[in-house]
Amino acid sequence: MHICMDWRSIKFDWNRARAFLITAEEGSLSAAARAMGMSQPTLGRQVAALEEELSVALFERGPKGLELTPHGIELLEYVKAMGEAANSLSLAASGQANSIEGNIIISATEVMSAFVLPKIIRKLKRLHPGIKVEIIASNSASDLKRREADIAIRNFRPTQPDLIAMRQGDLMAALYATPEYLEQLGHPKSPEEFSDAHFLGFITNNDAYIEALVEQGFRLNEQNFPLTTDDHLVHWEMTKQGLGIGVMTVDVGDRDPTVERILPDYEVFKGEVWLVSHRELKMNLRVRTVFDFLAKELP
Repeated sequence: MHICMDWRSIKFDWNRARAFLITAEEGSLSAAARAMGMSQPTLGRQVAALEEELSVALFERGPKGLELTPHGIELLEYVKAMGEAANSLSLAASGQANSIEGNIIISATEVMSAFVLPKIIRKLKRLHPGIKVEIIASNSASDLKRREADIAIRNFRPTQPDLIAMRQGDLMAALYATPEYLEQLGHPKSPEEFSDAHFLGFITNNDAYIEALVEQGFRLNEQNFPLTTDDHLVHWEMTKQGLGIGVMTVDVGDRDPTVERILPDYEVFKGEVWLVSHRELKMNLRVRTVFDFLAKELP
């Protein structure tokens, strides 16, 4: 038996529902407006119109800003499902595109984006000048299912079943410092001899970084890390300025004449490099072309 939906019973605008969803996820009207590329007053009117259409209050002002009302919490799950369905529709439609020209979004780490991708993208643009490339340089993984990127270059193997992944090889990293800084330290010959050195750390997960170095034989604690940053390019520049010992991939660090490995031939970290795309987008000719090009060109 075929059951027809009563479309007349649906009395709200999807665009307004999307405005509600993004506002709830972003936590404020201003952040949601930036995410949607519209003005805050326009977004606020859309949310208010949805509340009027549904005859419920979705948000209320709390001590920390906008907070979902009980009705808002209840309806959010349904709107999330709608958002996932809309995203799946967009992915499926994008997968059928047969044009090389158009936008492509590539997500990669800061180091990969700054030191590896520029030469590759220059060659790609010579071959396909109609492709407009957007690079998301971030050490946080972009959500491919939510279309934050079309292709991602990651240092870990993805586990989601909807993603296609190709391993590109291994990534090696070493510790570097300026010759002048190593001279100040007396040119230590073993990890244990760096116990009084200054290392450049990371604001996030510095404890894990210290633990990894300790496992390599270094005798370090928080006192050895007077400078921290989560921006790896800043981390590297501070290393080159002689502020301490920093970490960098060997393909970048070994080519830089201003620094040297603190211990010759000593590689302290090893990771994997994966090229990833959503399976629907892999059927898109433009995405498939760029994916295959990156697979060939990535070192």
